[in-house]
Amino acid sequence: MTTSVKVPSDIAIAQAAKLRPVADVAREIGLAEDEIELYGRYKAKIRLEAIEKRPVRGRLILVSGITPTAAGEGKSTVSVGLTQALRRLKKNAIVCLREPSLGPVFGVKGGAAGGGYAQVVPMEDINLHFTGDFHAISSAHNLLSALIDNHIHQGNALGFDTRRITWPRTMDMNDRALRSIVVGLGGATNGPTREERFVITPASEIMAILCLANDRKDLEERLARIVIGTTAAKHPIRAGDLKATGAMALLLKDALQPNLVQTLEGGPAIVHGGPFANIAHGCNTVMATRFGLRVADYVVTEAGFGADLGAEKFFDIKCRMAGLNPEACVIVATVRAIKMHGGADKKALAVPSPQQVEQGFANVARHVENVRKFGVPAIVALNRFTSDSEAELETVLNLAAKLGVPVALSEVWARGGEGGEALAEAVLQVLGKGAGAFKPLYDVLAPIREKIETIAKAIYRADGVTFTPTAQKSIELLEATGQGQTPVCMAKTQYSFTDDPTRLCAPTGFRITVRDVYPSAGAGFVVALAGDIMTMPGLSKSPAAEKIRMLDSGLIEGLF
Repeated sequence: MTTSVKVPSDIAIAQAAKLRPVADVAREIGLAEDEIELYGRYKAKIRLEAIEKRPVRGRLILVSGITPTAAGEGKSTVSVGLTQALRRLKKNAIVCLREPSLGPVFGVKGGAAGGGYAQVVPMEDINLHFTGDFHAISSAHNLLSALIDNHIHQGNALGFDTRRITWPRTMDMNDRALRSIVVGLGGATNGPTREERFVITPASEIMAILCLANDRKDLEERLARIVIGTTAAKHPIRAGDLKATGAMALLLKDALQPNLVQTLEGGPAIVHGGPFANIAHGCNTVMATRFGLRVADYVVTEAGFGADLGAEKFFDIKCRMAGLNPEACVIVATVRAIKMHGGADKKALAVPSPQQVEQGFANVARHVENVRKFGVPAIVALNRFTSDSEAELETVLNLAAKLGVPVALSEVWARGGEGGEALAEAVLQVLGKGAGAFKPLYDVLAPIREKIETIAKAIYRADGVTFTPTAQKSIELLEATGQGQTPVCMAKTQYSFTDDPTRLCAPTGFRITVRDVYPSAGAGFVVALAGDIMTMPGLSKSPAAEKIRMLDSGLIEGLF
């Protein structure tokens, strides 16, 4: 990115950084010694009691992006860099991010702690076990799975129809072999024999519940509402019926507390929760965001993948449930990614082509228009690479001007906060015009089909939605059992506005196919599965795990 100066690898930059003791970072944002729990010198948990006693003071800025491509966009990097830049401009700012999943870390995508000189640190800890939140979520989830099979083995007093147990098992790793399995083999003492499946931990409903819970009481109430299966008469059975929620909440006791770390420039950062945006709602925890709004004047947070997924769910699910008021949305783009949407081959991205930039800008424009539908002003952050020609950059600037959207070059990867000052000033200028009029896209009380069709038509620009017979039956059952008056969480490919990942840019003349709809009753939404989206990813032919190792010194190499 940006200048021709050689920039070390992300992990080399992180390992060379001189970190502040996290207790000092905590004091800077007004936290007393008894309001944090230290996890070593550079990580801490924020006690829940420290959150609610402080009044809200901050303004909320979302960082989203264009439709992802193999060229990369850099939302997390821009989120960190923008926060560093705001602090360089003497603004009291904090960044709130999601925790990385081990699946992508050891798969294709790599870590999620930012990049270059715009990272949250300690990078190695954050990308690996961190403070154990993901393990706690996996444990609570699998405890419920074990209790279900034990209950059936011990007589099935609740009347589970073993063909209709909907609660899967989970692990935080990409493992396609676990998508569909059989459990209980080996005789009657091993429990009921039945079909089973695994989802990756970021797709677990427990993850969504943790991220949307307001406090301990709300967490336990949400856990109790989880639908785990049905009777033969299709009456829902919930986790509360199994008396599972007390033990599950206990396992999540520490995980519910936000994690405090720091940026490379020593500013405060909260990294907490980690649902994927293509199969879950893609935002960090409500608890973390609320805390940020109580200790900083500007809170920068990020939602996963393109604005059609992450931003839509941030607005329609998280902001609606938590009563948040987002006042600006930064949409991250790169010339390289725009060119891919304009038809450029991945191997030819360094070849200047203003024409392909112009063709691909339609994707940027659609995301800007979508964000504005929520009453939130947009700013385009153009991550700059050395291969970007002046003509290509000028093309983006001219097209943005015609669209009436502010645009700023971002060089935070190579220059840290200094390289994000232009973007920070653009954001401050938008915020200086006053608060917008944020509003969700649809009425939460509308029928499920209507809400799905609203998202598909207004955000994806589909001509309509095709519901498979399975999806139609699921919707009928959900609405008949009082589970339909909730937001909708669309599970769809992140690579296209359509449900076909090969259709780039801003396609029209298509329909979205919804193959099933199921409740995430504890989280408080229903999930609509579109296309062939899967809740358990697989590893690639050459996963990142093959390149990661620990040296004799204890340092890690290959993590990115």
